Amino acid sequence: MKKSELIRNKPSIKLMQERYEYWENVPYPGLIMDNKPAITQVDIEKVGDYLIYLVRDPLAAYGKDPAERVAERLTAAECIGNSGMFLSYTGTYKGAKITCVSGGSGCPEVELAINDFMEYTDCSTFLRVGTSGGVAEKVKVGDCVITTGVYREDGTSRAYVADGFPAYCHYEVVNAMVQAAEQYHFPYKLGVTACMDSDFVGNGRPSVGGYLQPENIQKLGTYNRAGVLNTDRESSIIMTMCNLFERRGGAIFNVTDNLISGHKFEAGAGTEVSIELALEGIAILHQMDKQKEAVGKENWFPGLDNI
Repeated sequence: MKKSELIRNKPSIKLMQERYEYWENVPYPGLIMDNKPAITQVDIEKVGDYLIYLVRDPLAAYGKDPAERVAERLTAAECIGNSGMFLSYTGTYKGAKITCVSGGSGCPEVELAINDFMEYTDCSTFLRVGTSGGVAEKVKVGDCVITTGVYREDGTSRAYVADGFPAYCHYEVVNAMVQAAEQYHFPYKLGVTACMDSDFVGNGRPSVGGYLQPENIQKLGTYNRAGVLNTDRESSIIMTMCNLFERRGGAIFNVTDNLISGHKFEAGAGTEVSIELALEGIAILHQMDKQKEAVGKENWFPGLDNI
């Protein structure tokens, strides 16, 4: 039984369904076009165990659609869905079956894609890979940030669950990414990412004509004092949905500027490294998963392969 069906049959969820007067009008399991999920149009049988979400972001200087760019690094990569809104490829990297998905930015759009993949498949791991802005002095332009948890300031994740719910990154994902960064000598920092809807005033950056309100000018200082490393617009909903729906979430960011330190914007700074780190980290995570399977354990821990 798929994970989404287990959730659907949970007594506390069924109670909400019973109290929802329009439940019978909701299409089950969702919107379908040509026998495929309507939003992503993916062949669900070809979705990998690990998913990378990328934004069509000019700041990353991908040079082409980012899903295509990552797919070039995969073995036997094939397009498994193109809805116009989202483009998806699946291939393998060092034995790990990976699906890379490109789409728009911001939590509301990411939710659309993640919902399809979580509803229709048992994909275990969702990784956000892309650009961010640094807000800690120690974070340099071109560095990668391996996120351990997300400070939720977006509206989409708050629609799912109250602010007190943690948007943590799964420890196995974090461990694998750190191991890959150390093994391949990638420049990285480890810590908290802040995620918001507004990339300008809500992120402490002036909008048109330098427009700011008093509450906006406090943003960057608040993040910096709290030890936040960087900011983005997608990670919050991914981690929240992963933690709600029993998947593993994580994020790898390359830093393209830092208003706190004054390091100027560099298009594409760290883009190659973040992609390489994500792929190598997934390859390590895949080996960790195989170790768990071999000894019948649900959770990975150091020394597992000695059992």
